[in-house]
Amino acid sequence: MFLSAGPLLVQSGAMNAEAALAQLVSNLPEGVVVTDPASVEKYREDFARDGSAGTPLAVVRAENATQVQVAVRWAAEHRVPLVPRGAGTGLSGGSSAVDGGITLSLDRMRAVEIDPACQVAIVEPGAFNVDVKRAAAEHGLWYPPDPSSFEICSIGGNLATNAGGLCCVKYGVTTDYVLGMDVVLADGTLVRLGGKQIKDVAGLSLLKLFVGSEGTLGVITRAVLRLIPAQTAGATLVSRFASMTEASRAVVAIRGTVRASMLELMDNVSINAVEDWRSHGLDRSTGALLLAQSDAPGEACAVEVEAMRAACVAAGAEEVFTTTDVDESAMFVAGRRNAFHALEQRGSVLFEDVGVPVPLLPDLVDGIAGIAATTGVEIALVAHAGDGNTHPIIVFDAADPDADRRAREAFDAVMALAIALGGTITGEHGVGRAKRGALLDQVGPDVLDLSWRVKDALDPLGILNPGAVLPPRADC
Repeated sequence: MFLSAGPLLVQSGAMNAEAALAQLVSNLPEGVVVTDPASVEKYREDFARDGSAGTPLAVVRAENATQVQVAVRWAAEHRVPLVPRGAGTGLSGGSSAVDGGITLSLDRMRAVEIDPACQVAIVEPGAFNVDVKRAAAEHGLWYPPDPSSFEICSIGGNLATNAGGLCCVKYGVTTDYVLGMDVVLADGTLVRLGGKQIKDVAGLSLLKLFVGSEGTLGVITRAVLRLIPAQTAGATLVSRFASMTEASRAVVAIRGTVRASMLELMDNVSINAVEDWRSHGLDRSTGALLLAQSDAPGEACAVEVEAMRAACVAAGAEEVFTTTDVDESAMFVAGRRNAFHALEQRGSVLFEDVGVPVPLLPDLVDGIAGIAATTGVEIALVAHAGDGNTHPIIVFDAADPDADRRAREAFDAVMALAIALGGTITGEHGVGRAKRGALLDQVGPDVLDLSWRVKDALDPLGILNPGAVLPPRADC
């Protein structure tokens, strides 16, 4: 039997689940609908593994937009929950399966086309971020948004969460590069929004409504992404500090004078986790590592690097190292990118991505350290520091009930701290299911009510990714 996914979803009475599913299978090419339990299991959770996943009735591995429409229309007809899914690298439970529902995987839709004259990429949602970067590079162009998982995360997932990354401090996040989009709505209608034109203010800004909506308003089947000329090599600065507090103060100072193309932080726990996992040449005794880059042209690069060096020294840096060697720079950047994977080797993890206004970054860093001490859990900290966007990663033993309780207490406390500082519970990973309980505390009842009205207008049956992002209506 199909299970209720929310107050607007009703049980299917037209036919039983087995007959309804047979209808879906018959309407799609062989192999598109997957029902084998072992295969379905692979699509239940995303990388968050937060325990919220149910068991879907089937997985639809759509090959094109028409097949997406068929699946969505079937779900609407039978009042069945439908959860869109990309590469499954999400960190907030946003694509966790729903019991008795359908998981709509877009992993087979991977086409990438570059229009060098218009400087855009026309991309299907299953294409990896790195696929777009490589295709653009063949024409001397660049797609800047670069999550740490850029080699394995999909463009559809990036769009669904409005993903950020290491270069976003200067170049912006995913939404800044979206010019057009095809979306299948909850009734199966496909709408085309925007296009290759750079400027377009005709009508309401519906395009931006779907970016970051986490599959709750529609299913993205195509995107037109803005590209820019390829980034110059530039220079890298690496600075060692005794503490994250000093390092975060240096970040604030740098942001006041320089528009760095990268400004990242790693604490001692994450440094040692990376070195345990795979050596990247990082100094294990470092209390905090600041990684900064400048891609300014010509002599301006040296001027920016010197300004960053001076800010680090003034903030108490123990050592400042600069390089223009591409391979040497890549080694440090790889260390930062691999922090998530390395920390997973230490135990169970809860991922956060809270953010605050940049001047309050030291307060957030200090507060997180206090939460770790109070709860008695290990919280590693890496950050897109130049954006004020931090990634506290709670490491614990899930087999120990008390450790699990304290870890979840710390998880909630970190979000509450960010809200108290005027910040956000998520800068780039999305609310998903893991953080929806804290959304009301951040946005308030009026904004939450408005969000539900938008959801109701576009998905009146409540079938699209139910349980993600928005807390129950009673919380409004």
